[in-house]
Amino acid sequence: MNIRETIQAYPVIPVYYNDDAEKCIEVVKQCYSGGIRVFEFVNRGAKALENFKILLEYKNENLPDLKLGIGTIKTAEQAREFAEAGTEFLVSPIVKAEIAVVAKEYNLDWIPGCMTPTEIALAEELEAKLVKLFPGDTLGPNFLKAIKPLFPTLKFMPTGGVDTTKESIKSWRQAGVFSVGLGSKLFAAPNEASNENWLAERCTQLLEWAK
Repeated sequence: MNIRETIQAYPVIPVYYNDDAEKCIEVVKQCYSGGIRVFEFVNRGAKALENFKILLEYKNENLPDLKLGIGTIKTAEQAREFAEAGTEFLVSPIVKAEIAVVAKEYNLDWIPGCMTPTEIALAEELEAKLVKLFPGDTLGPNFLKAIKPLFPTLKFMPTGGVDTTKESIKSWRQAGVFSVGLGSKLFAAPNEASNENWLAERCTQLLEWAK
């Protein structure tokens, strides 16, 4: 399956960064065990490129059906750097033509972040097929319901406003999102986290709700 087909089949995407490469591998393993097949590592720390390469090597050897991409890409230089490293898709918090050019050069799916109809229209002009609604908590499901008819061929994924509750997942899905991205809320351990597999179990539950 290509990236969008995989996202459609597994519509929950973890969004994660840690300076500790071993911790990154453990988190990816837990998410994969819970059914996750698309994972967004983010370019938000000094060891982003180094740890991404380590994760990608681990993924290729042990989890070949996992799609591993890089997020928080804000420049063409960053896009090219991670494309050369082997990323399977690019995610941005912004819309920028120069990133679209690099994505096309490397035949990569690019998911730009948008907050307004004008930005969404620009993303569409730049041939994005899936748009990240960011920040999702500011926009909310009602925003998507209002603008979705204007962009019938685009698919949408909120990030930054999705909670780990059935109500949150259902409200976004009913609004018409293609998938949901979850960051810190996904990785916040429950108070009673005596079970070391809580992250895998949470991912399984979220996928059930999202599907």
